[in-house]
Amino acid sequence: MEAAYKKGEARQQDLDILERYLVSLNQSGCSQKTVVAYRRDCRHFLRYVARDQREFPKAVDYRFLRRYAAHLATSRYEKSSISRKLSAVRGLFRFCRSEGLVDASPAEALSSPKLPKKLPAVLRPYEIEAFLRAIDTAKPLGLRDLAIFELLYGCGLRSEEVVNLMVAEVDFEQEEIRVTGKGNKTRILPVGEIALAAVREYIKKGRPELLPESVEEGGAEPEALFLSSRGNQLGTSDIRRRTIKYVRKAAVETKTSSHVFRHCFATHLLEGGADLRAVQELLGHASISTTQRYTHVSGAHLRRVYERSHPRARS
Repeated sequence: MEAAYKKGEARQQDLDILERYLVSLNQSGCSQKTVVAYRRDCRHFLRYVARDQREFPKAVDYRFLRRYAAHLATSRYEKSSISRKLSAVRGLFRFCRSEGLVDASPAEALSSPKLPKKLPAVLRPYEIEAFLRAIDTAKPLGLRDLAIFELLYGCGLRSEEVVNLMVAEVDFEQEEIRVTGKGNKTRILPVGEIALAAVREYIKKGRPELLPESVEEGGAEPEALFLSSRGNQLGTSDIRRRTIKYVRKAAVETKTSSHVFRHCFATHLLEGGADLRAVQELLGHASISTTQRYTHVSGAHLRRVYERSHPRARS
């Protein structure tokens, strides 16, 4: 019996398979956040396999996987966490099958718990106005923050997409930006006049004040559009902190995160009559089913349209 089995630690050869799987995820364009989560989830699973003194992957069958799923449920994990962990395990077994380590994956028939449908929070227009007014544009950081949140709301960007935006990817003449989203997929998005004006003002008056001292000494200017107070590229945690700051300052009551502006973008477009397929393209969703959840948020608007438009809606 191996020492790893005795301690309940994953065997090194199993971890080697896991690392090869993670490399394949990286090569297929998976986000780094997903890869990190899958590494953690799969290591948890492999430790469970080791405690049962089973050989991975050949000795792991469907009944064992069901027991693992039950173990997760009794360990008080949230349903969303269980779903992600089982998804990681399914992916690991698909990789094992592609490598010829198993003839078939016992995890394919493994079902995830049904997740409750959560409607995304949406700010009302006056709340968005209050949030944006809370930003002090008399300072370089304020000019930067206004440009960031105008893009989040005006283009429906993810935080990662905003912080990874380069100066060269903003086309003022065509009023477009080039965005690299999940899976390294690129999309060209239209930018509204208000958001574009905020970006232009930031580049003209705010960004020069945030450039690192090395630029004055002849060094290369950073390619990233949005810079920190020290001249470094921003991270998503920076946007999260700024969101919390302005939510408090504006006294916005709706539960708000930087991602809420993306929800508002989609919802307000649909309420304005935009086509669902068009919104899907703008958001960069791979599946239209992901975009369809915003139609539930717009239910009240659809009721108003129905009552105003249909001859039999009212007596």
